[in-house]
Amino acid sequence: MKLELLPWLILFLPLLAAGGITLFTLRYRTVSALLSIGAIVTGFVLSLVFINANGWQPSSAESIANWLTIGGLHVDFGLKLDALSLMMLLIVTGVGGAIHIYSFGYMHADRSFSRFFAFMSLFTFSMLGIVLANNFIELFIFWELVGVSSYLLIGFWFEKPSAGDAAKKAFIVNRLGDFGFLLGILMVWGLLGSLNFTVLQNKLTADPAVLGGMATVAALLLFCGAVGKSAQFPLHVWLPDAMEGPTPVSALIHAATMVAAGVYMLCRILFLLNADALHVIAWIGGFTALLAALIAVQQNDIKRILAYSTLSQLGYMVMSVGLAGPTPAMFHLTTHAFFKALLFLGAGSVIHAMHDEQDIWKMGRLQKKMPVTFWTFLIGTLALSGVPPFSGFYSKDSILGQALSQGNYALFILGAAVAGLTAFYMFRLFYVAFLGKPKTQAAEHVHESPAVMAWPLRVLAVFAVIGGVIGVSQTYASQFSPGEARESFGQSLVEPLTHSPAGVLVGLAFIAAGFFAARALYRDAASDPLPEKLGGLATAMKHKFYFDELYEATFIRAHDFIAAVMDWIDRWLVEGLCIGLVRGGTDLSGRALRLVQTGNLQTYAFLFVLGVAVVMYFVLGK
Repeated sequence: MKLELLPWLILFLPLLAAGGITLFTLRYRTVSALLSIGAIVTGFVLSLVFINANGWQPSSAESIANWLTIGGLHVDFGLKLDALSLMMLLIVTGVGGAIHIYSFGYMHADRSFSRFFAFMSLFTFSMLGIVLANNFIELFIFWELVGVSSYLLIGFWFEKPSAGDAAKKAFIVNRLGDFGFLLGILMVWGLLGSLNFTVLQNKLTADPAVLGGMATVAALLLFCGAVGKSAQFPLHVWLPDAMEGPTPVSALIHAATMVAAGVYMLCRILFLLNADALHVIAWIGGFTALLAALIAVQQNDIKRILAYSTLSQLGYMVMSVGLAGPTPAMFHLTTHAFFKALLFLGAGSVIHAMHDEQDIWKMGRLQKKMPVTFWTFLIGTLALSGVPPFSGFYSKDSILGQALSQGNYALFILGAAVAGLTAFYMFRLFYVAFLGKPKTQAAEHVHESPAVMAWPLRVLAVFAVIGGVIGVSQTYASQFSPGEARESFGQSLVEPLTHSPAGVLVGLAFIAAGFFAARALYRDAASDPLPEKLGGLATAMKHKFYFDELYEATFIRAHDFIAAVMDWIDRWLVEGLCIGLVRGGTDLSGRALRLVQTGNLQTYAFLFVLGVAVVMYFVLGK
């Protein structure tokens, strides 16, 4: 097999698996699961083979097949092959493969087992299409396919009204962002005459002012796509509700795939984002990180805490992009994929053992009966909190160091404060759910998950530990900063201290403050003491600062009012008056003409003579 064909095979294997399951193996549960798992694991192995043979910067950077030609418009179906796409290929197939294997155990008793794996494979195909797309049209098509497949996965248990509502909410909110994204794509095409990323970058390199006064508008419209897909303020409201899907779906959406698409897209098109747009992007990311961290402090559902944590970490990544730092953004995206997938799968292990219980205040003392879940969840918590030497420390510090080096002290302090809040709400979760006394009978009778669920936790835990020092940052730097010298393993270990020692110290101070505050409040707590201390602020955080209620009272009510007005106009003015006059006039004329159809010969003769007389009058009378 030619190596050039491997990326195409990696892309289409999950689609073949989804089609095969849907058409042939729905009745055969194990076969369906093996098809889906085999497709993504094979994709991971082939990705390693391709990278080993071609390196991170293949000599043939694009693989293109003509798809559509209409007049002067040529649309290619092409694959972009560089360090950015190849690393994402490993993340999607590697982390996604671990989630697929875990799902075999987690979903084994579900009656729609085969359908679940068909949807998972469709989702994987869609995400791989985004990663490999070399032009905006192809990217947008796969972008929408991700939206459709995520709708199917979030609403997988469609018999639950809450699941159906969450799926519709995710789909509709994402369409709002995608509308702006599509307008941005059309604007870029209209101004630059191409949608191929390489061609666009070459045009902007040759003439940076080619977009003129529309550069900021085009950039912010393109950013709208990331606001929807990566759940940034003000379109962040769909992501926590996506928890209605099965836990492996939550891990897939919140770790390495769907929500990462927006950040990946921004890094792919960074050359289109001017300074003004980047300033807006940085502050929206920073605000989202802080907002989500505050909300997570008062959530009690284990999956919702992790969901708001994802929102917060995505805010970090978007803030980093806005600081013109694609390397730290993608570095944190990669390490986040490891430890957030680990945390969600660990949460799924707890929920599975607790018979679908998700309230952390009904858990407690799980460490002895679920040792694998306990230790791997602790590793994920430490990595997410940014504790050295875990992977999150290196990637999070690279973002804080970037803000500090650019002199943006406001975003640096905001990022450090979010790091402290992250440590606080994660150790709050850890102390309440895993330590202390059992709070229910279910917590006293838990048992460890089966091996098919435990081994993915172990593998992801390893990468959550070492992910910061295995060369991920240097690989991305080879894409965005080609002339930068690669660091040795020893240099990687101490890189944060050499790059930004002040940033490290401030960040660790906030993290330590968050940890000790959580320990003091929740070490032996039987109920949450924070609402009494914070009062109305705690209530606001628990109710997500009332964003859903605000949208319900404003945009949704305005939408319903406008829809009712348009319905009245359509029903009474357009259909009732305008169309009604035509319809009524035609009906009345028909009824009148029908009256003369008597069947009487004398009547017909009279009408005939009358008609002739009228005609003769008009002809001869003039």
